[in-house]
Amino acid sequence: VQLQASGGGLVQAAGSLRLSCAVSGIIFSMFDMGWYRQAPGKQRELVAGITSGFITTYAESMKGRFTISRDNAKNTAHLQMDTLKPEDTAVYYCRAALGARTKYWGQGTQVTVSS
Repeated sequence: VQLQASGGGLVQAAGSLRLSCAVSGIIFSMFDMGWYRQAPGKQRELVAGITSGFITTYAESMKGRFTISRDNAKNTAHLQMDTLKPEDTAVYYCRAALGARTKYWGQGTQVTVSS
């Protein structure tokens, strides 16, 4: 199983980035997908999730700024991040989950937002 996250980088505050997570080795359409982030010295936190049925959830501070989506034909999940803030700086990880026991993580992509 491989989850390859990409699209991170350096952006100025109020800018945008689009993260992608390319998945292989699983039946992608069956898995719930999520984006998490971890800032230095902080715990990893949920950013957004999308179920196999396309139901989306967002952390409160991301609502209205971030949009999660998935393309089952391309086995890819995306996170569109708009109006970025310096506090969004973190390593962003994608995760695929099937039920409570089966979880796979990507390697992370760095997002840095300058003020």
